[in-house]
Amino acid sequence: MDREPIKIVTLGGGSGQFALLSGLRDLEHIDITAVVSMVDSGGSTGRLRDEFGILPPGDILKCILALSPHREVARGLLLKRFIEDRRLMGHNAGNLLLTMLSRYTESFPAGVQALAEILDVRGRILPVTIDPATLVAELTDGSRIFGEKAIDVPRGTQREKIRDVFLVPHHSDSISVYPPVLDAAWWADYIIIGPGDLFTSIIAGLIVPGVKEAFQRSRAKMFYVLNIMTKFGETHNFTGWDFVCRLEGFMGREVDGIIYNTARPDEPLIAQYREQKAEFVEIDPGDSCWGCRTIHAADMLDTSGGIVRHDSKKLARRIQSIIDERGAKQA
Repeated sequence: MDREPIKIVTLGGGSGQFALLSGLRDLEHIDITAVVSMVDSGGSTGRLRDEFGILPPGDILKCILALSPHREVARGLLLKRFIEDRRLMGHNAGNLLLTMLSRYTESFPAGVQALAEILDVRGRILPVTIDPATLVAELTDGSRIFGEKAIDVPRGTQREKIRDVFLVPHHSDSISVYPPVLDAAWWADYIIIGPGDLFTSIIAGLIVPGVKEAFQRSRAKMFYVLNIMTKFGETHNFTGWDFVCRLEGFMGREVDGIIYNTARPDEPLIAQYREQKAEFVEIDPGDSCWGCRTIHAADMLDTSGGIVRHDSKKLARRIQSIIDERGAKQA
């Protein structure tokens, strides 16, 4: 008899979730549901959102590509940016196709499903909400920054730390979670949060009303993929413990485990990141602060192209080992 697939829900956005999903897609006997934050406001995505009033397609598109068996070919085609036509310049083909499908079906989730069908996607991709909203960050000096792009790319060399973030709806008095996300969280065996920008990719999804409550009720084991580097404007000078504390503060519950990369980038690359006020995130697995949280540490580093990121295959192998270890204990 075939065994039931392991149900995995991911939460995040951007290149971090792309890396995670690219690895998970190749694991056997798993059922993937990617829940995607919907506050991206930069570049092609921001222009389409402003011009057509649709939900931002960029992070959703990355998830579709990550879960497609045609990933490499599709990336080359759908992420190619137009350069000739004045109106099209700066857009990529994938964002425009997703916009067209969403407008034609009169439903953003239906447009997502249509593009996923075209690319034979393995798994489901859900927007965390279908209510358009702007992410707002309140800093420790009381000032506020409006929009994911402005939060993500700070101006100047000094900025106060983020004290709180919240969502401002565009067309109604409230924002609510997309209902299929609640079902996914309820039935999940594992919920994997991150990797990704803490406030603009991860917490931006958690603060949608209904999400943290669904995570609190879920029977799933919950894991946080800790970022490899800090980021100026969001997590400047954060320790690993700071990341976990801020995440759990917004979620209202502890994670069961932390997935942590142990491999340090070489010093020349660290120096380049230091110029951007970014530092390598280190933790001491033996520190008593972790309490009942398990630390799953391994080399998961990828520095190809001079960029520090999680290696998709290494990350997927570590997650597979977590699943196997739990299965062995339950046997």
